[in-house]
Amino acid sequence: MNEQPIRILLADDHAVVREGLRGLLEQQADMQVIGEAENGIAVLERLSADAPDVVVLDMKMPGPPAVENIAAIKRARPAVNILVFTSYAEDSQVRDALAAGATGYLLKDALRDDLVRAVREVAAGRAWLHPQAQRQMLDWMRRAPSPIDRLTARERSVLALLAEGMSNKQIARQLDLTEGTVKGYVSQVLDKLGVADRTQAALLAHKEGMAH
Repeated sequence: MNEQPIRILLADDHAVVREGLRGLLEQQADMQVIGEAENGIAVLERLSADAPDVVVLDMKMPGPPAVENIAAIKRARPAVNILVFTSYAEDSQVRDALAAGATGYLLKDALRDDLVRAVREVAAGRAWLHPQAQRQMLDWMRRAPSPIDRLTARERSVLALLAEGMSNKQIARQLDLTEGTVKGYVSQVLDKLGVADRTQAALLAHKEGMAH
C-alpha cells in the first residue's frame, strides 16, 4: 500500500513564487500542494479547512510578523511542521522563527534539490537549516550574549524606532499599533535590558548597531 503524500500549504505574498514552488513540489511523487495563502490570516483560514503536514512560510508577508504567524499556526495545528522559506537569514530572525515553532529555515537562493529535501525532512519532524542560517546561529552562539538577545522580534522593532528618537505615538503609527500597546512594549524592553529609561535603551541599541 502506498504511503500518503506530504500535504503542503504554500504561504507567500508573491503569486509567481507560489506558482514556482507548486510546479516544483508537485513534480515529486510523494508531495501534494493542497493550498496557497498570500498572508498570515489566509494561512490560518486554510488550516481550518485543510490538514497540511507542512506549511512553507515566507517571513515577509503583509499582516502580523512572521514569528506571530508561526506561533499562531502551531497553536491552531500543533502537528503541522513549518518550513520558513525566505530571503533573510539574520541570526535574530532564525532564532525567533525556531523558538516560535518552525522546524526548518531555508533561503530562497537554495538549490531545487535542497528545497525538496528540506520539505521531506521537515515533514518528518527533523530540523533543517540553510547553511547560511547555520552559520548565523553558530556565530550567535560563539559571541558574548547581549541583553538585546532577550528581546522578541517586535520588541526589537520598538527599540530600533525608540533609538531613532521616535515617541510612543510615532512608533505606534510606524508599527500600526495602539499607543498603549507601544507603551507596554517599551516597559518590557526597559525591563529586559535592565536599563532605567529610554535614553539608556537608545544608547545600548546604538552600541549594538541597531540604529544609525
